[in-house]
Amino acid sequence: MGPRTLLWNDAERRPRALLRVVLLVVVAALLAIGASLGASGVLGGLRSSLERVFGEAVAAAVGAVVGIGLTGGIVSLSILIAGRYVDRRRLRDFGFRLDRDWWLDCGFGLALGAGLMTLLFLVEFAAGWVRVTGTAQPRAGFAVRLLGLVVVFVIVGIYEELLARGYLLTNAAEGLVGWVGERGAVLGATLLSSLVFGLAHANNPNATTTSTVAIVLAGGMLAAGYVLTGELAVPIGLHVTWNLFQGGVYGFPVSGLGVGASVLVVEGSGPRLLTGGDFGPEAGLLGIGAMALGTVAIALWVRWRTGDLRIDPTVTTPDLRSARVDDGGTDPGRWEPVPGNREE
Repeated sequence: MGPRTLLWNDAERRPRALLRVVLLVVVAALLAIGASLGASGVLGGLRSSLERVFGEAVAAAVGAVVGIGLTGGIVSLSILIAGRYVDRRRLRDFGFRLDRDWWLDCGFGLALGAGLMTLLFLVEFAAGWVRVTGTAQPRAGFAVRLLGLVVVFVIVGIYEELLARGYLLTNAAEGLVGWVGERGAVLGATLLSSLVFGLAHANNPNATTTSTVAIVLAGGMLAAGYVLTGELAVPIGLHVTWNLFQGGVYGFPVSGLGVGASVLVVEGSGPRLLTGGDFGPEAGLLGIGAMALGTVAIALWVRWRTGDLRIDPTVTTPDLRSARVDDGGTDPGRWEPVPGNREE
């Protein structure tokens, strides 16, 4: 295998998986630099103006949405650009087919995230490890702040899943499948993408080695919804309500971060090993147990809805726009899917 073959896949007419990921990082970095230069003074001025006209609650909510929206927009736009010009795919090929089944799976993911976090809260409450000290805090602008929190967690759920599962896991699986087979490729890609997911949270407030390992395991749970369906519907829904109910409803820290508004205000007193302490319940053994339960629930859901339980072939076999269509010259730039190409 020569140097060119190491970097370029002739059958797929695109760079190899590792180079595709590197190019995504380059595109994201360039967009981030451009955005930071263009928005350096805008966000501060926007928040000040909103605070004068509508009050601090609205300014805080809009500021949070705009800030996280900028991050999510950069990540998503980077994947769109890299997907179109490097990967030779459409957004739908990263898990966004948006048909009836997609929305049904997303609804299941939303219900699962809410249910798992509710179960976790009830266990801690019954054990006396968490005590409710208030409701609907802060009082000033609570509804606006909570609405802003919902929007923030929707944005986070979409762009983090698009990056970690839709892009990284997919490219890693395609790159490995020719070497270790489908199951080995998906296992390796899940581990790799989950490690990246965990390390991305390693510098959060109150993070520990245990919390980082727990987030890696959470990445495995989220990956299960993707590799069994080929869609991001389940992981996005699960990600959104796991965070929202953890922080916005039950008042726990979310990956070490306070959220600024919650339906319940709580005080925790249980053993850190079980409850996760100041990082939040996902870093404790109870949270890890909820992840295991969630993974089983995803498998049962997929088996019930599809009648089968297997790795979705689209995770390892790309459907690329990599063969030009001879249409008599009317559209020389049009591409047609070529399924079945693998990085062997």
